[in-house]
Amino acid sequence: MNKKERKILQMMPTITFGDGVSNDALAMDRILRDMGYKTGIYAQNIGSRLPAGVVQKVEKLPKLSKDDVILYHFSTGTDLNKQIAELPGRKVMVYHNITPKHFLLPYNADGANLCDSGRKDLSLVRDAFEMCIADSEYNRQELVELGYRCRAEVLPILIPFEDYDQEPDKRVLEMYKDGKTNLLFVGRIAPNKCQEDVIGTFYYYHKYINPESRLFLVGSEEGMERYQERLSEYAKKLGIEENIIFTGKTKFTEILAYYQLADVFVCMSEHEGFCIPLLEAMYLNVPVIGYDATAVGETMGGSGVLLKGKDLQAGAEWIELLRTNEQIRGKILKGQKKRLEYFSTKRTEQRFREIVESLGV
Repeated sequence: MNKKERKILQMMPTITFGDGVSNDALAMDRILRDMGYKTGIYAQNIGSRLPAGVVQKVEKLPKLSKDDVILYHFSTGTDLNKQIAELPGRKVMVYHNITPKHFLLPYNADGANLCDSGRKDLSLVRDAFEMCIADSEYNRQELVELGYRCRAEVLPILIPFEDYDQEPDKRVLEMYKDGKTNLLFVGRIAPNKCQEDVIGTFYYYHKYINPESRLFLVGSEEGMERYQERLSEYAKKLGIEENIIFTGKTKFTEILAYYQLADVFVCMSEHEGFCIPLLEAMYLNVPVIGYDATAVGETMGGSGVLLKGKDLQAGAEWIELLRTNEQIRGKILKGQKKRLEYFSTKRTEQRFREIVESLGV
């Protein structure tokens, strides 16, 4: 059987426009088609903004032979996690990590239970896959600790960096072009991302170092409205609520505008399996400060400023150094540019091709 008769199909619980995991699946599909395979993406939930026909419902999955391959994107709790083991064909997991339950439980019990279910499923299906692809070494090690004995490779998420070269939203740029220092964090409003510590860092900076400053928290609060309320109450208690902008769900060109406005990117997240916004900031020439937890340090790879502890005052002082000291800022930006070479589209695509070819499909 030649390549054109072989199928490499992808399955996932949800695919939406602009999501990092979804973009990864779409990029893999394009590469697999270029390699000559029959491809398709099948999901339980399909975002309305995706072009018609790009993704099919899982019920449309074609008949599989024992030689066909399914790439299964594992990222949450779903009945697909168990069904995948029962399907014919060869199975490869693409593991994106799952947020631990304890982060979400105080704010969204349903979401917490879904994540908990996914983590339990992860152990149950470990013998169903002949290979796993993890988008970070942190994620790969998690599989090893869960008893996965199959081959496990590390492949960074395929990021379409060329998309970031388009024009940012002019309205947002004009709205905040007032000379203030702008701090930024991009990511959905979620307790594992610890936006309260970004706010705390900003408080020290705004109160004791530079009152002509503001903080942009860019990301949707959908499903985490209670956590959003807590963050707003915290900002109000600190007396800085007027200097913090919660953008909510934001268009891509608007996100680009916030990156262009940013003087420093601040990440205090305590759970990341990869963390795409760190690389977005690097690509868009914004110096990064990150707290060393889970995959954050690995993603930064020696670039940026990596905080070993949650010293918010030290974070605030680093912000000012990066803003005012041109020598330090230049050194940090140079290091970030060097780090981006590891995540280049060309390098990551070639690595994916090598992994696929090693399957002998």
